[in-house]
Amino acid sequence: MTTTGEALISLLEAHGVDIVFGIPGVHTIELYRGLARSNIRHITPRHEQGAGFMAEGYARVSGRPGVAFVITGPGLTNTITAMAQARADSVPMLVISGVNKRASLGKGLGYLHELPDQRGMMQKVALSSERIEDPAALPAALARAFTLLTSGRPGPVHIEIPTDVMGLPAGDVAFAPPPLNLPTAKAAAIEEAVKLARAARRPLILAGGGAKRAEAQLSRLAEQLDAPVVTTANARGLMHTHPLGVHASPSLKSIRALMADSDFVIAAGTEFGPTDYDMYADGGFSLPANLVRIDIDAGQLGRWPAAVAIEADCAASLDTLLGVLPTRATGEGAARAAAARDAAWQEIGPAMQAQVKVVEMIREALPGSIIVGDSTQPVYAGNLFYDHDRPGGWFNAATGFGALGYGPPAAVGAALADPAAPVVCLSGDGGFQFTFPEMGAALDAEAPVIFVVWNNRGYREIETSMLDAGVEPVGVSPAPPDFCRIADAYRMPAERLMSTDGLPAALARARKLGKPCLIEIIVE
Repeated sequence: MTTTGEALISLLEAHGVDIVFGIPGVHTIELYRGLARSNIRHITPRHEQGAGFMAEGYARVSGRPGVAFVITGPGLTNTITAMAQARADSVPMLVISGVNKRASLGKGLGYLHELPDQRGMMQKVALSSERIEDPAALPAALARAFTLLTSGRPGPVHIEIPTDVMGLPAGDVAFAPPPLNLPTAKAAAIEEAVKLARAARRPLILAGGGAKRAEAQLSRLAEQLDAPVVTTANARGLMHTHPLGVHASPSLKSIRALMADSDFVIAAGTEFGPTDYDMYADGGFSLPANLVRIDIDAGQLGRWPAAVAIEADCAASLDTLLGVLPTRATGEGAARAAAARDAAWQEIGPAMQAQVKVVEMIREALPGSIIVGDSTQPVYAGNLFYDHDRPGGWFNAATGFGALGYGPPAAVGAALADPAAPVVCLSGDGGFQFTFPEMGAALDAEAPVIFVVWNNRGYREIETSMLDAGVEPVGVSPAPPDFCRIADAYRMPAERLMSTDGLPAALARARKLGKPCLIEIIVE
């Protein structure tokens, strides 16, 4: 007899799932019944929030949905923060949880892990939340989930299975392939974009996270239009060292000036979120003129008006535009891009420049690396100005939802998604204390993450913001532990640096070891 839990594992395999992240509990035991006999690898974090962040980091790097198994009630509420981060950054994540027996739901009877309305709570965060009350409904529910995760604008999806359904006979549950519903660019919108482009003299492209898998098309279009390309934080790694690349934040005055001076702008896969376009909340951002927006989500297109809105996949739309847009070969684009880069570098000032150089040390020491950041000074600096060398290889929680503690577990997920790539978790001492137990998960999973801790003994970004606002700093100096001793307790190699001078050599040593390591940098 195949149970619902066993059928779930078989169906996940059929959908291409190879890893699940989770902590088993009494309310999910039946979901684990078929796991040991499957080809799916199970990774155990130290906290359910870690399971969500691992799934999110895995999805960003692999391009496939990350999957988390969590228990009813507290397991699921612990995962909500990671789901909110995935929602903010459009990352595909499937969270499968238990829920109490069907007859008890909503009655407040005091069952273990009971919530008043678990599914109702999840519907506020997830793109979709479904309850499986009949085993026969499982294939179609998973098909709907994977359709949401792979078509349109992705995000977190939730499925809950009551404890009295998990062990029921499932019979022959046939795999239902998810229908792909990718919108295609409308001819009329393409024609309007061509009209605007023909009259343009100073074109510009804004590339967001939605374009990170369209590097070839983006580069060719930029060259065809002779247009500088401004990359947001989630698009870094595109246009690396390209003369038309402008790897600087649109929150900077110099980049806003470039946008204002442009008479035709293509915005590819960017939502115009304030953490990218108005980081300092100064209200200085305004939409550029003659704006053509490309986004796979109609709802997102409706939030910011544009002269032309193209609802379609970025790569496909850029391919279409390559065939119809005019070719400009003036050479002015590279000069405009260089001027914007130079102005942005000067604008961020010496302190931020020094922190950018730390990130560049990592890139040069570990070419092609994946740098997963938490909210810490070098990460903020890199989001302002930094040219990474791998598309999708720079991502962090200092944008979007902005969850502290994101870096360590997300880096574990990233390392499992691409075992051949160097993976660095760049975290501050404050944020690292949120989730450093996930070093243990890295060891268990043999995920060779290099944990780099920027130890300035507190929440320095918050302290600076308080001082700038005329508020006497309070609560911004939590005492850090001895991180090297903690690493030693996990039997993890660790070293402490008193400056950044030795960082390249330390990274090379850590990479050579091929296993999880910690490097602590003491910041004066």
